[in-house]
Amino acid sequence: MAASAKKVLEVFVSKIPWTVASREVREYFGQFGAVKKCILPFDKDTGFHKGFCWVSFSTEEGMNNVLQKDPHILEGAKLLVQRNRRLFERQKSNKDEDFD
Repeated sequence: MAASAKKVLEVFVSKIPWTVASREVREYFGQFGAVKKCILPFDKDTGFHKGFCWVSFSTEEGMNNVLQKDPHILEGAKLLVQRNRRLFERQKSNKDEDFD
């Protein structure tokens, strides 16, 4: 069970048009599998989102379905979708800091 907990079922999405909200991103990626979480950060100064987000899936199949499709088009814009390795990098850096 511990091995499955380490799997990152998340993609990083960039080049999101400013007219798209978190709900639309969640709905679009929901066609590939159950979306667990969608994080679309906003800029406090402008009030607009920053043009990128992280989408987490409930299953590895959902994530793989997204990665196999290209291009991803949302409101006429081509999105850049990549496998997210952010959590693995963070874990590695934390271990390195423990030894300093």
